Amino acid sequence: MKGIVTEHSEICFICGRQTEAEHHLIFGTAGRELSEKDGLKVPICNNCHNMGEVTRRIHGNPMAEKMSKIIGQLAWERQWILKDAVHDKDGDEEETQALESRIARKEFRSRYGISYL
Repeated sequence: MKGIVTEHSEICFICGRQTEAEHHLIFGTAGRELSEKDGLKVPICNNCHNMGEVTRRIHGNPMAEKMSKIIGQLAWERQWILKDAVHDKDGDEEETQALESRIARKEFRSRYGISYL
């Protein structure tokens, strides 16, 4: 599993147990395909994914699903900034970071059709 969120593919992203599945951080009809292409997935055990108690799993738990998408968007934006942003060495670093963040957010919205932040 190639993802941009964690390099530890053998342990559950949530609880640290042995991995049994992968969870696409951005999911839904079109979101899952893009999430796959962009590496927005994490290793996860079945209990934390969709088989455990509703309050302890991602799917079927609205707050956990929202957090999953927020984590995915933040990871995507960070990756975009590290890969594609042009860093202005002569400008104000804080101002440059703010501009890159706004551009990354716009790019995410353009790619996924929504922003979770």
